[in-house]
Amino acid sequence: MKSRYLAALLAAAVPFAAWADSVIYPIDRATMMAGAKFDFKVEFDEVISDGQAKILINGQDFKKTLADGRVEFVAREDGKNVSALWVRDASIKRAGDYRVDVTVNGKKTSVNWNVYATPARAKAKNVILFIGDGLSMAHRTGARILSKGVTEGKANGRLAMDDLPYMGLIGTSSTDSIATDSANTMSAYMTGHKSAVNALGVYASRSESNFNHPKQETLGKLLKRRTNKAVGIVSDAELQDATPAAVVAQTRRRSEKAAITEMLFDAKPDVLLGGGAAYFMPQGTAGSKRKDDKDFVAAFKNAGYRLVSNAGELRQVSGKNTDKLLGLFHTGNMNTVLDRRFLNNGSTKNFPDQPDLTEMTKTALDVLSKNKDGFFLMVESAMIDKASHSLDWERAMASTIMMDQALAVAKDFAKKNPDTLIIVTGDHTHGISIVGTVDDGKPGDMREKVGTYQHAGWLDYQDKNGDGYPDNWDVSKRLAVFFAAYPDYYETFRPKLDGQFNPALKDSQGQYAANSKYKDVPGAVLREGNLPRSADSGVHSVDDMVVQAVGPGAENVRGYMENSDLFKIIVDAFAVK
Repeated sequence: MKSRYLAALLAAAVPFAAWADSVIYPIDRATMMAGAKFDFKVEFDEVISDGQAKILINGQDFKKTLADGRVEFVAREDGKNVSALWVRDASIKRAGDYRVDVTVNGKKTSVNWNVYATPARAKAKNVILFIGDGLSMAHRTGARILSKGVTEGKANGRLAMDDLPYMGLIGTSSTDSIATDSANTMSAYMTGHKSAVNALGVYASRSESNFNHPKQETLGKLLKRRTNKAVGIVSDAELQDATPAAVVAQTRRRSEKAAITEMLFDAKPDVLLGGGAAYFMPQGTAGSKRKDDKDFVAAFKNAGYRLVSNAGELRQVSGKNTDKLLGLFHTGNMNTVLDRRFLNNGSTKNFPDQPDLTEMTKTALDVLSKNKDGFFLMVESAMIDKASHSLDWERAMASTIMMDQALAVAKDFAKKNPDTLIIVTGDHTHGISIVGTVDDGKPGDMREKVGTYQHAGWLDYQDKNGDGYPDNWDVSKRLAVFFAAYPDYYETFRPKLDGQFNPALKDSQGQYAANSKYKDVPGAVLREGNLPRSADSGVHSVDDMVVQAVGPGAENVRGYMENSDLFKIIVDAFAVK
């Protein structure tokens, strides 16, 4: 009796997939647009013969529903004693609920899908998606305080994002973890499918090759295949980095940057602006990170793209003189706006004339808006995330201000082009909070200089030149900002003016310890980390992501949503067919 009771408890506690003998992609509860391409894959846990498995979709042979795909049976996948069946480049034409049943040797596995249709008429001609990578509530609040100031409890001004009328919350978890990364989260926006950490545009299957996993059609590819719209990608990271890459890329590992460059070329977005030149240049060129002789700078130029490499050249570009644009402004990630515009610390000496995100956004809009059928533009402020990983909140919040100013450029465009939907969000959050102020005028050590509640008071930041940034970031009474998850590091309670903070370094045992560079900063405090000693920086949080929108179709941004739902909002606004 006890054994039957225990078995019943175990059956209830363990998901059905754990008992299944086959794995099906797309996964259970997948949602997809009618007509969008995807790879159907069934993985068997044994060697079977072709046709031995019974595969039904809504009670009919799977080939009837997936009629336009290429069927491929693999008797021994990757040479192992397991078989697989693929239908590559499949699609489902009719909206509805679909049940997939796979039966082999008396064992059955099932998943359910929802296929949705887009509206008959488009609401929006253009969609502009702003991604503040890692954008969290504290980044928004801090940007407002730093940019606008606070008097008697009220903000002295509003950010551009503050007036977007529609708002919701986004869940960011992946198929393999509650905590996720930029690849999977942005990929969910760009495909409508969830996937695993580090995956771009694919489900993470058991295949050994990074390029042989079940693909999900990306928004960039879908728009090029099904519409005449232009596509633009703008980022201050490498263009091969997870967020910009996700617009078109399909690979299990986001680290495949040389291959992602090829994917960018194959997809041919009309505008590409950012860093990452090292993967465009053949291996013999100084600064290249390629391991072959492929020259994608030349390839893009031969395909009709205008090439620019600095801010001065970018300012010469307009929609009147350019149809396709490639801007490469750094071999790696571009420098932060704090380093570029405000600190003479030598970090930008190799690339002294990098454009601002506002300039890149304006030029991208000028070029893309030439297309009479409209466009999709993704704009990423990447350094919010990268600086937050380094526990460097000043650089993160400066990048938030820059993104907001780029948003203001887009809002001005939308005033003249009211058929434009603007969406602003992040891909995930960081555990970052503003708790009060740090006042150098208070007595005692640095911890005693932290003011909370009524002891926080006000701040010494000023913006006399009206550029939206503090004139001085190293004021005597400044924000007290702390991160929730961190390695061992020295908290200095001060901005890092000589370069981005590097909190921890690997020690002789191969673990990360506090960077001794900051040990002798007056008042520095050693904070023992709360992350594993294998961690060298802060990590993403699982907190919900705020999303805001304005324009036709923005009304669908509301309440709690999964990140994969954002894809549907975009294709609905465009009425992609």
